[in-house]
Amino acid sequence: MALLAEELVEEWLNRRGYFTIRGVKLGVHEIDLLAIRPSASGLECRHLEVQASVRPVSYITRVPKDVQKATGRAAGSAKARTDDELRQGIKEWVHKKFDHHAKCALRNRLAPGPWSRELVLHHVKWEREVELLREADIIVHRLPDLLNELNSGGLLVEGAAGAHLVDLVSMTAISIGPALNLAQGKEKAET
Repeated sequence: MALLAEELVEEWLNRRGYFTIRGVKLGVHEIDLLAIRPSASGLECRHLEVQASVRPVSYITRVPKDVQKATGRAAGSAKARTDDELRQGIKEWVHKKFDHHAKCALRNRLAPGPWSRELVLHHVKWEREVELLREADIIVHRLPDLLNELNSGGLLVEGAAGAHLVDLVSMTAISIGPALNLAQGKEKAET
């Protein structure tokens, strides 16, 4: 699912005129997408991470290391977290995903920046975590909004390498939409 979502995000960037690199490997670390586009004021530089859960069961970020040590909770624990725990987990996540020294060095070799820090999400378990990610200066996009923009047309480029995937996703949504709405209506009626 993650690779397909990354491809859709890359298509969205390409159609908006960005040149992209997807799946950059740096030892055990990875960058989902880097995108640059020339503008009148220089280069626009974007670093995007993609989390596209259909049925999320836990948080986007991990339990902070200090909390793991103090409580014995697993890094991926779905147990409720305080705002302080979320903020610390977000700080560690931002460092790992965006501010790791190897990632910063590579971005600076590619283009001097500044580089945005962006996250593309589908469904999330806890919206509070998304609010706190925004507070940490992460630009948050929703995958359905990007798909709507791709389907509405009027972008700089008509289509790129992911155009067929966008078409397939759109056709599937159209064909299963009525069935999904019917199924969701039955679920609500049963509860």
